[in-house]
Amino acid sequence: MKLQQLRYLVEVSRRGLNVSEAAEALYTSQPGVSKQIKMLEDELGIIVFERSGKRLTGITEPGKAVLEISNRILREAENLKRVGEEYAGGDSGSMIIATTHTQARYALPQVVKRFTERYPRVRLSLHQGSPTQIAEWAANGEADIAIATEALDHVPNLVTMPCYQWSHCVIAPTGHPILEQGPLSLAVLARFPLITYDPAFTGGGRISSAFERHGLTPNVVLSAIDADVIKTYVSLGLGLGIIARIAFDPERDGSQGGLVALDAGHLFESNTTRLALRRGTYLRRYEYDFIELFAPHLTRKAVEKSMEGALSGAAGRGEDEYQL
Repeated sequence: MKLQQLRYLVEVSRRGLNVSEAAEALYTSQPGVSKQIKMLEDELGIIVFERSGKRLTGITEPGKAVLEISNRILREAENLKRVGEEYAGGDSGSMIIATTHTQARYALPQVVKRFTERYPRVRLSLHQGSPTQIAEWAANGEADIAIATEALDHVPNLVTMPCYQWSHCVIAPTGHPILEQGPLSLAVLARFPLITYDPAFTGGGRISSAFERHGLTPNVVLSAIDADVIKTYVSLGLGLGIIARIAFDPERDGSQGGLVALDAGHLFESNTTRLALRRGTYLRRYEYDFIELFAPHLTRKAVEKSMEGALSGAAGRGEDEYQL
């Protein structure tokens, strides 16, 4: 039995039983993957994958147990490498952060600056994507840390911890009629063309839900996945924008950009940005430090407690247990 055979099993399962895609992801041949899986099945004396001709059609009951154990073995093998890298490399290494555009652009710059000053020999990479992609990268081990507002807490293989809460604001060009409307309300917003986030990004779903609960249909003329695009089209007069409050810079967007921000925290539910780690992962010292730089309440002790709780089958710590 070889670790490579276990990798083949896990990758085939991850790719929806598509052996060709698994082989491509593993930089090997389809016949090679099929042969190694068959050899492992012969050695174990069980069938892992159900077949129809040459096509894999399902996972057997013993196969599910084999895949669960294989995932655990591969995770621990990766942890052995991480332990070796930490103690042999000192303060050097690499770390991949998977996150959204909003987090990378507005929440992380100062954290990254402080981290790179503290750990100049650590190669830090930011991988941007949708919340679903970010969750998948973290669950598959393609990213060390995931940061997003949506999707992370829906993946069983991830341990999620709340980082901070934020609200939305409405942005308008200087002189826009809404600035003379008095108290901001959903009914007032519904009278104007709106530009906001795609429902899958940056609390976009909560914006839609707020209008629905009040029986209102917003006139969304454009949706986007990042605040910079929204601000650009608001500046062109296409409509009012609804963005994350952290994405509005009073100096750059206000004084220089000619935009005005109106607080909308009373109109839409607050959002919680979360950090996620793959269950059972050994964290290196600089990873603990990065997490605490981003969310000071997530100390090493707090993170270890969450990870240990996940391994023992206990539910992760709720948001009310953290000071956000």
